[in-house]
Amino acid sequence: MIRPVQQHEALLDDIEAAGRETDPDVAQVWWLGQSGFLMSWCGHRLLFDPYLSDSLTRKYADTDKPHVRMTELAVLPGMLRDIEVTTSTHNHTDHLDAETLLPLRDACPGLQLVLPEANRAFAVDRLGCAADWPTGIDAGESASVGPFEIIGVPAAHEELDVDANGRHLYLGYVVRAGDWVIYHSGDTLRYDGMVERLKEAGPIDIGLLPINGRRPERRVAGNLSGEEAAALAHEAGMGTVIPCHYEMFEFNTADPGEFVRACRRLGQDHRVLQCGEGARFLHPGGQA
Repeated sequence: MIRPVQQHEALLDDIEAAGRETDPDVAQVWWLGQSGFLMSWCGHRLLFDPYLSDSLTRKYADTDKPHVRMTELAVLPGMLRDIEVTTSTHNHTDHLDAETLLPLRDACPGLQLVLPEANRAFAVDRLGCAADWPTGIDAGESASVGPFEIIGVPAAHEELDVDANGRHLYLGYVVRAGDWVIYHSGDTLRYDGMVERLKEAGPIDIGLLPINGRRPERRVAGNLSGEEAAALAHEAGMGTVIPCHYEMFEFNTADPGEFVRACRRLGQDHRVLQCGEGARFLHPGGQA
């Protein structure tokens, strides 16, 4: 099994040290596995789509689609502190996990959860929480938590599905913090008009994109491949792109080598993180 490059106390120490950074030109990002990322900016912390449990491994253990974990947990959710907001892009358990979100809420008083408004009732039922705890938004709408503005962007997993009221079931999020613009796509394929939407939201400084691709034999909804993620980042003018959604489950993973080769061919700046690894970014025009 893959061991995170930083795990538990070591990872927490790194996050805590980053929290003392007050330069608004600096943003720091850690990959926590699957589509989970933690962002720290000027002492404020945002968590994208965390999956920090073994709930899916247990759920599918005796089925014909076992979710065999490839990478150890980077951190237990109840160990995290001072997270102001966490997101869920859609209702799949690796993006909306009660065994992650409930201990996280207990450990972080005041934590807010942002998710698609179309999914609120489902999330409230799964989490057993008050109906007004999640903040629901739709594509084109936004929520503000502390210094973070979180804007909904449609995601196609695999279609641009909507509910009876026309609200999107799958979202990505553009997050603004000071001069920074961070894009977390959620689970998505490319769709018509996607590049134009992202350019309007940008310029995007850091893009967080899945690379596990689409294979019908997996019997799960697909995502961008490594090559497709690199092309999307390049065409949308993203500053740096970081891949995700691989090395979590044996049946649904990918080799990031394809993504790296495509980025190099296109001249797209990229960063491949190991689980538990953080990266420090300086905003264009900032002082080192």
